[in-house]
Amino acid sequence: MTAMIIHSPTVMPMTPTASGFWRNSLAATLALALHAGVLAALVLGWPVDKPKVEAPAVLTTQLVMLAPAVAPAEPLPALAEVAPPAPPVPAAPPAAALEPPKPRVDPQAQAQKLEQAALARKRVEDQQREQAQQRRQRERLDAEQRQRDAEQRLAQEQAQAQRAEQARLAAERARQQAAQAAADSRQYQPLSKEAPDYPQRALDKHLEGDCTVEYSVNPQGRVEKPKVIDGCHPLFMRPSLAAVATFRYQPRLINGRAVTVPAVRNTFHYRIQ
Repeated sequence: MTAMIIHSPTVMPMTPTASGFWRNSLAATLALALHAGVLAALVLGWPVDKPKVEAPAVLTTQLVMLAPAVAPAEPLPALAEVAPPAPPVPAAPPAAALEPPKPRVDPQAQAQKLEQAALARKRVEDQQREQAQQRRQRERLDAEQRQRDAEQRLAQEQAQAQRAEQARLAAERARQQAAQAAADSRQYQPLSKEAPDYPQRALDKHLEGDCTVEYSVNPQGRVEKPKVIDGCHPLFMRPSLAAVATFRYQPRLINGRAVTVPAVRNTFHYRIQ
């Protein structure tokens, strides 16, 4: 803290209010400086030691078990007199000398046994080879049978498809013919047809019958070349031809052009009511 001395000819006394302000300011400045120093010490890593905690005293106990008292050992009996050593026992003959002699092997019998074993092995191999051959033959026959079945099934499917196609074509042709026939019949449908007069002579004789007339329809829809088909009674011919001559038809058109329709037939039924 620095004190300044001001030389002045006139010294003015400080008021009580001014001296109290300075005292409060000085206390506040000291408090701020102290807090700032403590804060700086904490920031700069001033170590703060924690109080050490003393460990509590521990009393350790251990259980010890004592062994039982040992009884005094009894005195050993007096040693008996040592007997003289026994005479040595003769060693047994080796085991090879005790074995019975091996029977003598007959080379011819041994060769016969080997030959029989070889024949038996050959028979087994032949049987296995024959079985393998039979199995391959069965597999080949089965494969051929499967192939024949597949070919037969394919042929049946092709025949069925062909029949279906033929049926479809036949139905299409029939439909076209029916449509053509219907179109043809519509193209020369009759516009006017009058019934023939019943002949008086036939009425007098009470005659009945049918008369069929065949003719052609020209492009104008008129009847041409009428003729009576066999089987018509003579009394019914003239009125039938006369009635046909009055028929009128709608002309038949092909590609927009009217044509003649030949062999058109009409049957008249003569009945007495």
